[in-house]
Amino acid sequence: MKSRSNYFSCFFLLCLLLFVSVNSLEEQHNVKSSQFPDGFLFGATTSAYQIEGAFLEDGKGLSNWDVFSHTKGRIKNGDNGDIADDHYHRFQEDVELMHSIGLTAYRFSISWSRVVPRGRSGKVNFAGVTFYSKLIDSLLLKGITPFVTVSHHDHPQELEERYGGWLDPIMQEEFTHFAQICFERFGDRVKHWITINEPNILAEMGYVTGNYPPAHCSRPFGNCSAGNSDTEPLIVMHNMLLAHAKAAKLYRDHFQPKHGGLIGIVANAFMYKPLRDNDFDRDAANRALVFTTAWVFDPLVLGDYPPEMRKYLGSLLPRFTSDERNLIKNSIDFIGINHYGTLYAKDCIYSSCVCSDSSCTAGGDHPIHGYLITLGEKDGVSIGERTGMPRFFVVPKGMEEVVDYMKKRYHNKPMFVTENDMIDISRHFKSYGFR
Repeated sequence: MKSRSNYFSCFFLLCLLLFVSVNSLEEQHNVKSSQFPDGFLFGATTSAYQIEGAFLEDGKGLSNWDVFSHTKGRIKNGDNGDIADDHYHRFQEDVELMHSIGLTAYRFSISWSRVVPRGRSGKVNFAGVTFYSKLIDSLLLKGITPFVTVSHHDHPQELEERYGGWLDPIMQEEFTHFAQICFERFGDRVKHWITINEPNILAEMGYVTGNYPPAHCSRPFGNCSAGNSDTEPLIVMHNMLLAHAKAAKLYRDHFQPKHGGLIGIVANAFMYKPLRDNDFDRDAANRALVFTTAWVFDPLVLGDYPPEMRKYLGSLLPRFTSDERNLIKNSIDFIGINHYGTLYAKDCIYSSCVCSDSSCTAGGDHPIHGYLITLGEKDGVSIGERTGMPRFFVVPKGMEEVVDYMKKRYHNKPMFVTENDMIDISRHFKSYGFR
């Protein structure tokens, strides 16, 4: 089937390609895998909702993404993940595809609603456990290292309806329960665990702009039926960070000693450059990094939110108790970053107060983003080669810069680049006769 041959080249709903295939490197740049250090991992990454399909088969319950995508007007053309790439039924074929192009790692997520459809109040769905167990065994048989993401933006819809999802601290316990089941069933074979994928993107898309479930937002960021874009993202991030920390402690106390694995978290990590050569935009570029990546990693490495965030958000930013600070500090064995490009950052503190710059009124005049806006162009010239998504630009130097930023801020903490790709959606569609 032709679309299957392009399986790893066009994911763009929830997460995209990780690294690159050796074959495509050799074809385009004559780069050989032998040029990389021993143990270097070439892999691909997916998310459960993005590829599995079988959305109500074998005991799986409805997820928040199932309900969101079936709500009229949420997704362009009414598309949904009911079938997707049919990975649930064709995972063996997919593993063969990965093996055939020389991949040595595969990062996938586990569908929360496939394993524990009703959360702690329900039973484990053993059909779901069996599916992931078979997938892991198939990967190992082909010499492919599994990287498992416990939660990639999806959770049982029942938890959304019962608690309001990540807005309620009870989700910390629900997540830890789910993670424990994953550690118990798969921990003997999985040595690389990621608790939550891109909590900063979930907070942004789900609770600032409302483009992900639960579609919460407020003006000027969007026009949703519920939500507060200035406060809710801070609450859900707080709950996700504590959920990670509790799951990490559980893993370290009960599973890491016998399995010897690693546990971390992944954040979306753009690089930011000052729009103009002045102190205001240079400071804005630094704040952009803080309000995106450091928002996630400062608590988990250093034990608290970045002081820069506290300066601008004040009492809006939740506080950790002393026990919580001890729990979250150094609660990751590695940093995971998903990098898709570089953007310009423009200061809106100086602009809004002195210049009355109207471009800052579209959200840049709010503290949730650090009083700044980001752009892909300066004076009509894009920051890098355009891709199939309007906010993604190819800026190779940005990869080096963001890795260096993370290395310095977090004292050379072990790091994986868990996603990196150039999205050329238009070329992919044209190859199938679309216009």
